[in-house]
Amino acid sequence: MNTAQIFGDFITNITVENQTSIETRFGTITKRLNADFHDLTSESENGIYVGSYGRDTAIQGISDLDLLFVLPDHLYKKYNDRKGNVQSQLLQDVSASIAKTYSTSKVRGDGQVVVVEFANDYIEVCPAFQESDGSFTYPDSNKGGKWKKTNPLPEAKTLRDFDKDCNGNLIYLCRFTRAWKNKCGVKIGGLLIDTFAYNFFKANSKYKDYELEQFDLLIRDFFKYLSELDADRSYWYAPGSNQHVYKKNSNFKSKAKKALKNVEEAIEKEENSTVYEIWRRVFGKAFPYPQALKEASYNFSESEQFIQQEYPINISYRLRIDCQITQEGYRSELLRSTKFLKKNKNLVFFIDHTDVSKPYKVLWKVKNEGKIAHDRMCLRGGIIESNMSDDRRKEDSNFEGPHFVECYIIKNGYCVARDRIDVPISNS
Repeated sequence: MNTAQIFGDFITNITVENQTSIETRFGTITKRLNADFHDLTSESENGIYVGSYGRDTAIQGISDLDLLFVLPDHLYKKYNDRKGNVQSQLLQDVSASIAKTYSTSKVRGDGQVVVVEFANDYIEVCPAFQESDGSFTYPDSNKGGKWKKTNPLPEAKTLRDFDKDCNGNLIYLCRFTRAWKNKCGVKIGGLLIDTFAYNFFKANSKYKDYELEQFDLLIRDFFKYLSELDADRSYWYAPGSNQHVYKKNSNFKSKAKKALKNVEEAIEKEENSTVYEIWRRVFGKAFPYPQALKEASYNFSESEQFIQQEYPINISYRLRIDCQITQEGYRSELLRSTKFLKKNKNLVFFIDHTDVSKPYKVLWKVKNEGKIAHDRMCLRGGIIESNMSDDRRKEDSNFEGPHFVECYIIKNGYCVARDRIDVPISNS
């Protein structure tokens, strides 16, 4: 595998492409709020990109853009002197202002931000007051309302400055990790991803000078780093601001261990289609796959569907699936507790655990792989619905080979959780 070429193409594939659309919406919202709260016509003054886009660690397909809007100082006293949930009142006023411009979009207050929903993404606008130390006070309307503090500017500056010292590798690693999060359904916040990557380079200076041809080793060692983090630790310190960044019951350690195993396998293999398929298990469709090897592979199918082509990805919840294996005359067992599966079994895939609250929609993908599946023209790979009650999917183990099943939870038009389970069917 030409590692330098492949990872150079991977970087290109995950680079945000819709900057023009993002900047247009940013300017439109900022101009509207400036007109109503500052009596200005500027499309940029008082507006600040925050979140992953503001830190330059966002990737193509970003579904949520974070915008912080600085309000005049005198309004803080005006709202704070009111009765009731003054934070909710502020969010309602900001929402009403934005709705004047985006009258056909859904604009709503949501706890700490105003959400402006579009067809395939949304913008979260956080109104705030800037303090003398550069931090911001923003409204939290939950539980009766209160004011909170945030300090995103030094976080972004620290990452950008340190990235220069890392020859760009810090930002690349942050983006790679987001691709893994989206592909493997990892419940982990963007700032926590960037904090882990920052700490990794701080603790291991040798990686700063790694070239593209060493990026497979960089990724391997970073997943090893993630998999060995203290499981009992609840928060880390954000670079620049030293604010607490909580893991919030994340499943990143177990997912990192699985990714590490896949990356190690890919590094050990010689050049063939299997190498790229393994990398795609970790990073998804954005990871390059040479056309010549696709055509030579038993597993590649032009008709395979990918969830990001149907729904924008916003992984923010956990999902774990399993499979009940049954056959008349045999004891029932679970797929995750077995190493290999024999033919002629009845399989029922189900959601073992999720923290997504109902209502939501469940979709599945069943992908057959190997020579037998190829020869039978039964690779499958379409996005399909449940065919049993309780969002379950019934299948059969008809023939040998490596297979896998993916599950997706769709809520409010977004894929918010996903998981994969391998189905290795053997004749022995």
